[in-house]
Amino acid sequence: MAVAACTVPLPPTPVACKDGHVCQIVIEDLDETTLVKEREKKKKKNEHPPSPPPSPPPKPQPPVEAPPSDKELQAIKIQAWWRGTLVRRTLLRAALRACIIQYWWKQKLAELLEKKRRPVLDHYAQHKWAVVRLQSWVRMWRIRLRYCHLLHAARIIQVYWRWHNCHTRGFFRGSYELTASQLGLELEIFLGSQVCRITDSIPFPIKN
Repeated sequence: MAVAACTVPLPPTPVACKDGHVCQIVIEDLDETTLVKEREKKKKKNEHPPSPPPSPPPKPQPPVEAPPSDKELQAIKIQAWWRGTLVRRTLLRAALRACIIQYWWKQKLAELLEKKRRPVLDHYAQHKWAVVRLQSWVRMWRIRLRYCHLLHAARIIQVYWRWHNCHTRGFFRGSYELTASQLGLELEIFLGSQVCRITDSIPFPIKN
């Protein structure tokens, strides 16, 4: 603890220094009475310490209970059995309600899955049908292209074969003219490089 001191200022006495400067010296006097009073206060505080707080009153002891009788024990057993019955009944009702909710939710979930599955199946069927149709078009185009190649080759073979037959065998061509009384024929037979022309008219028999 800081000690307060009373100071009494004295009149300043100027003193001249060597360099010609003036210095002022202040002398303070302490009052001893204040120091003595503070020491007495400290002694009084040390002699009379603070008194401790009063102790709380003792708690009353609970009364001793007597053991339950046979009737009370039987009543307690009946109450426990009835409480157990009520709890089991409540649990059974809750289990039945939970089963009903689960069954309803399973049906609802199956309906939702069926609704979602139907568009997916339709989309898959359309996609499958489009793929099959494209495959059939590609197969048809390939078969048609092969058929055209084979047809062109067959025509070339036929042309060469006919040209060969024309030079090795003969063929003929002709025309006819039909009138009321006769039939006029004109035939041309080709045998290699030789040509034979036949012209004839056949009269019809006249009936009376």
